[in-house]
Amino acid sequence: MTHEADDVNGDVREAITAELRLMDPAVRASHLLAAALLDPEFVEVGASGRRYTHAEMAAELPDHPGGSVDGPVYEPSEISGVLLAPGLVHLTYETRFDGRRARRSSLWRKRDEGTGWRMYYHQGTPVPPEVA
Repeated sequence: MTHEADDVNGDVREAITAELRLMDPAVRASHLLAAALLDPEFVEVGASGRRYTHAEMAAELPDHPGGSVDGPVYEPSEISGVLLAPGLVHLTYETRFDGRRARRSSLWRKRDEGTGWRMYYHQGTPVPPEVA
């Protein structure tokens, strides 16, 4: 494997690690920890169809599902990623949460070493129970 391939795999692994941190109830419950993982230009189109900005998500994430250590947690599966360009990783995966499934897509951006990988865009699409 070449050094360049190692860099690509490392970038994807780092983005996956950051994605998983955002599903951690302790991170979701903390305005500070969650906001640090969201790009200043962050946008989300939630499974509900609602659009969120960085400020809205940073303020509301602790109250969103999955933010309580005593409640249901996100169970991700089939997570994979690809480096689209230097500093830009696209992740796709599926989650189960409280009996519901969703297909998810995230773009992670790394502007510099100081800020590291931050979620730039996220979209969740509900999967109806009858879809395999």
